[in-house]
Amino acid sequence: MTTPFDMELFLVGVLAGSHATRQRHLRQAKAIQSAIAERWQRDTPWSWQRKHLAWFLNHHLSRRSAATYYYYLLTVQLITRRLARSWVFNR
Repeated sequence: MTTPFDMELFLVGVLAGSHATRQRHLRQAKAIQSAIAERWQRDTPWSWQRKHLAWFLNHHLSRRSAATYYYYLLTVQLITRRLARSWVFNR
């Protein structure tokens, strides 16, 4: 039996801001992780590619408001920073 990936431990080095902001980023990162794991069976961010995060932003959030997209984009940028990648996503 494998242990589930701890997203909080993964993001702890790049999370900043108030408690509410950190909790929002963690909640959104877990939602991103869940959607990517369901679609591509990639459980950890270390196995993700740019296309996985782009898919989440473009297709999974397609019916959401611009504000929701923006907040998820901030979380995706944190994940990208933690992975030490130079991926850029359009607004």
